[in-house]
Amino acid sequence: MKIGIIGAGNIGGNLTRRLTALGHDVSVANSRGPETLTALAQETGATPVTVAEAARGAEIVVVTIPLKAVPDLPSGLFDGAADGVAVIDTGNYYPRQRDGRIAAIEDDGLTESRWTERRLGHPVVKAFNGTFAQDILDRPLPAGDPGRMALPVAGDDEAAKRKVRDLIDALGFDTVDAGGIEDSWRQQPDTPVYGLRDGVEAVEKALAQASPERTPDFRG
Repeated sequence: MKIGIIGAGNIGGNLTRRLTALGHDVSVANSRGPETLTALAQETGATPVTVAEAARGAEIVVVTIPLKAVPDLPSGLFDGAADGVAVIDTGNYYPRQRDGRIAAIEDDGLTESRWTERRLGHPVVKAFNGTFAQDILDRPLPAGDPGRMALPVAGDDEAAKRKVRDLIDALGFDTVDAGGIEDSWRQQPDTPVYGLRDGVEAVEKALAQASPERTPDFRG
């Protein structure tokens, strides 16, 4: 598949490494420009591009940037993407540490991914937001292995969600359907599933135990 990755930090960089190793055609972009991605491109064979070019022809696009940077993405970002493109949102809201207070999330009750979706102007699938970046490299296992980790995946577009779950399976992880974007608060920071390294049953249990109450550390 042709895959675009916007954000070359820990998650974006390691997804670039794994996805190119699996034979996907990966374009990667960051806010500083393609010339700053030479080392990653040489290591992986990915194509460094501008943010505006990252989704061109892509069947899957991964948006893995700080939440506060989402409104700065160019308009029409997905205009040149493949039909039915699935957009993965790995983002998290850290009001005190990084993003500042976002009233639509805290006062209006939008989930973090719904807020992101509205600013992107495209449906998203929430995945990898509670995954340790190094685990993407170190913890993949074959399907059926009892030690295989499971990741929660939320989204409203069932076809896009299936495409993302299949990709995660190919990366070496099980998935759990975490519902729609309105349910994605169950995997936001400081919930039981966030950062959980366990299998399907434990992930399902953690999602069920989540509370919609935002803790003080995650309020601006």
